[in-house]
Amino acid sequence: MQLAPSQVNDDFCDCPDGSDEPGTAACAHLSPLSPPSLGNAPFEDSNTTLALPGFYCKNKGHIPGYVPFLSVNDGVCDYDACCDGSDEWAKVGGTKCEDRCKEIGKEWRKQDEQRKKSLTAASRRRKELVAEAEKLSKQVADRIETLQTQIQGNEIKIKGLENNVADLERQERGKVVKQPSQPGKLGVLAQLAKERIEELRESLVDVRAQRDTSKERLLELEGILSTFKEEYNPNFNDEGVKRAVRGWEDYAARDKPQIGNEAQDRDLDEIAKTDADSGVINWAEWENDEEGDVDVLYKFEEYLPESIRGWIDQKLRDLRLVLIDNGVLATHRESDSESKELTDARNELKSAQDSLEGNKKQLDEHKEDLAKDFGADSVFRALKGQCIEKDSGEYTYELCWLTQTKQKSKKGGGHTTMGNFVSFETVTVDDVVPADGKGLGSGARIALKYENGQHCWNGPNRSTMVVLACAETDELWKIVEEEKCVYRMEVGTAAVCGIDSQGNGAQQPRDEL
Repeated sequence: MQLAPSQVNDDFCDCPDGSDEPGTAACAHLSPLSPPSLGNAPFEDSNTTLALPGFYCKNKGHIPGYVPFLSVNDGVCDYDACCDGSDEWAKVGGTKCEDRCKEIGKEWRKQDEQRKKSLTAASRRRKELVAEAEKLSKQVADRIETLQTQIQGNEIKIKGLENNVADLERQERGKVVKQPSQPGKLGVLAQLAKERIEELRESLVDVRAQRDTSKERLLELEGILSTFKEEYNPNFNDEGVKRAVRGWEDYAARDKPQIGNEAQDRDLDEIAKTDADSGVINWAEWENDEEGDVDVLYKFEEYLPESIRGWIDQKLRDLRLVLIDNGVLATHRESDSESKELTDARNELKSAQDSLEGNKKQLDEHKEDLAKDFGADSVFRALKGQCIEKDSGEYTYELCWLTQTKQKSKKGGGHTTMGNFVSFETVTVDDVVPADGKGLGSGARIALKYENGQHCWNGPNRSTMVVLACAETDELWKIVEEEKCVYRMEVGTAAVCGIDSQGNGAQQPRDEL
């Protein structure tokens, strides 16, 4: 039906659905539960859908709103949606709702300004987290490149070391087996002479030490007697003292033999030296005086000209290996100790192989880490491992981002693992946000799923669903045990500000603060 402009908001309900009176209470009697029935507005279809969601409140000085038709003229002032009180225009039961839009609007604008500031700060915080996450991702990528280069170098080095060890093992197998030889007669004589000289040297050292001790004691006694002669009193007629003094005078007047001098001491020092110190006698030459056939074979190359010695040496080594492989010559026994050069080469090869395995393990770990899901813009990479806590009753609850959730008793003792991080989830919530604004609100929210915590007595393994909402700072708001050992945490964080429940960037950030 068509209406004249003057019929809109003329305080008369012309349309069956009340759409001509959005700003008056003329159609307040209409309800979505019962079709309208007006004498001057014929109603033909009982399934007519109302054009308005409820009674319209202008709320001048604040935000316009709608009140459900069933709440109009019910004797209750619905200031949360109709601050101007127009929903109680009939003053049922004497109810009179004054216009409070000025005060309510002022308070709402104040809170809205604070919400906007918090939202701006939260967005700024999220940008910082994203920048930190990008920095960490780049560090992981750079480390991967470094490890790949190191692994290539390790492989080249190991190949060279393996070739070196193989060559040394080949040379070790080609060594001529030398049997221990018995010393000749001259060698036995040299050994006996060596032992006898060592005995005499030790005796000389002992006698010299005794001489030096006696010399020191003699000098000490002579000093005592000399002092006695000088200090005694000759006026005392003590015959014993006088005889002692005369005896000392006679002793001092006689020529005394000299006990040792510097030249003799130098000779004695030279004689007392060990073979290693003196370097005069090389007993090894005399003890190993006889040369066997094997020794002659070892020195065979010394009789050759320098120009062909290297060629002959290599040919002899090759010939030895052929003879060893065919069982003609004996190879090194397992009990024979290998050369230090080969041992060092094996150790160097083992060290290089261990380094290669360590680098490969690190490379796999870093590749796995770089491929993990850390949420939109990988923002949770910057938070991973950080923890927040909240006291609740006799426990302290802890959330560690992307690692674990824990329950700690305030009475001491160990903690209980409530779950280990598994994945990102999307959940739908319909919560009333408290006055302090620390709540989830309504709609789809990003959540973190933690499972496989410690086993619950007579129940399942503990698990936690961490539901996230936008907040300026990371804060654990609420912990609820929804079922036995199944927990839910409500957490505010800047990491989810400005993104939708699927982890995608939103055109306009939701005002969740």
